[in-house]
Amino acid sequence: MSAGASPFLTASWRHLVMLNYEIDPTVLHPLVPNGTELDDWQGRTFVSVVGFQFLDTRVLGVPIPFHRNFEEVNLRFYVRRKDGEGWRRAVVFVKEIVPRRAITWAARTFYGENYVALPMRHSIGAENDAELRTVSYSWRFRGEENRVEITVAGHPEQVAEGSAQEFITEHYWGYARRHGGRTTEYRVEHPQWRVAAAKEARLDCNVAELYGDQFVEFLQSPASAFLADGSAVKVFMGARLPL
Repeated sequence: MSAGASPFLTASWRHLVMLNYEIDPTVLHPLVPNGTELDDWQGRTFVSVVGFQFLDTRVLGVPIPFHRNFEEVNLRFYVRRKDGEGWRRAVVFVKEIVPRRAITWAARTFYGENYVALPMRHSIGAENDAELRTVSYSWRFRGEENRVEITVAGHPEQVAEGSAQEFITEHYWGYARRHGGRTTEYRVEHPQWRVAAAKEARLDCNVAELYGDQFVEFLQSPASAFLADGSAVKVFMGARLPL
């Protein structure tokens, strides 16, 4: 069963901070949705902490008051599923943070995603060829300020074919585990993003309490980090895979 043909949500995803960490695949095996398998790049398994702006959000073409523009930070990993047309390369979210409770309800209800609502803010530095540019997203969790931040120089450029940047950014499906072992599949449509490599990147986060002790040793020094420019996106209605 494939994802629905009509977009459920449209928006622009912009200023995507992407910190990517190599991880032991055995940590992720319990989180892999049924019907999918872990995807890797050149034999290496990754998780990514991604922060970005969700802009001009519309559900079934209708803007929702006070819920059009907001931040999101998520921890995700990469899977794939083979169907009659070949491999569907996809992401699975460990947890997604947004500042609006209504968004968490909708994401949990329609897609089975693990969203939580926390106070959030962002800082987007002006783009300038001659100067460093810093983009950061922060959230308050259990009385502490958490932050993901990147500093780049120059403009984003097209990713190289076969590169790690292409692997991280070129996933156009999502899978989520549902109750009873069912898996929801949905399609995400957007053009290829351009990226700028990090000069500096940092994650200040209570990893153990937010994501689990199993992630602590791996979310230390990123294997790569970059800023993606983003684009307009369409997220299609999810469909449940057969057991």
